[in-house]
Amino acid sequence: MNRGEPALLVFTRAPVPGEAKSRLIPILGEKGAAELHRAFLINTMEQASASRFNTIQLWCTPDTRHACFDECRRSYNVTLHQQQGSDLGERMYLALKKTLEQHPWAVLIGTDCPMLSSTLLDQAHQVLDVGKEAVLGPSEDGGYYLIGVRQVAAEMFDQIAWGTGRVADSTRGRLKKLGYEWSELPMLRDIDTPEDLEAWQGQLVDTAWN
Repeated sequence: MNRGEPALLVFTRAPVPGEAKSRLIPILGEKGAAELHRAFLINTMEQASASRFNTIQLWCTPDTRHACFDECRRSYNVTLHQQQGSDLGERMYLALKKTLEQHPWAVLIGTDCPMLSSTLLDQAHQVLDVGKEAVLGPSEDGGYYLIGVRQVAAEMFDQIAWGTGRVADSTRGRLKKLGYEWSELPMLRDIDTPEDLEAWQGQLVDTAWN
């Protein structure tokens, strides 16, 4: 591993029926929701592998033993890591902190945004490559689908109201307080709710017909 290379961290959970995409279970069923989650994970790995990032890490929960994770390791040449921490903020902070001990900067994404392309990942790569301290990819629900940093501070993630519409604004405030210079990517939509799924499927139909 080249210590001078940046790293891309992909956060995900195991596609276990009943535990993955829980807000979509009422319309997809437990198995269908898990299958959609797996499809989103594979799509994310495809886009990550097509990007400028040569070092890709898959950060898993509850552990790294699921067969889908091993498939990703073999198919996309990624390393597997287990998420640690009591909440999402602590898990992201600890993963970035550990990664930045060996890499000059890192970008962290989830697997809930199927519109996140290798082109956008390359844009995030460029932002940090030219020297800015951070990059943020806001999502329509008020959160974010991507965050990248050259250095990480615990206060970037501490006591954030995760799952609310204030996450991105709170993070902007933390970055400003830290004195970071950052850029933002285009706003995209995470697919978490039935309304999100319906809107995304509508976009796919519109794209197919245009």
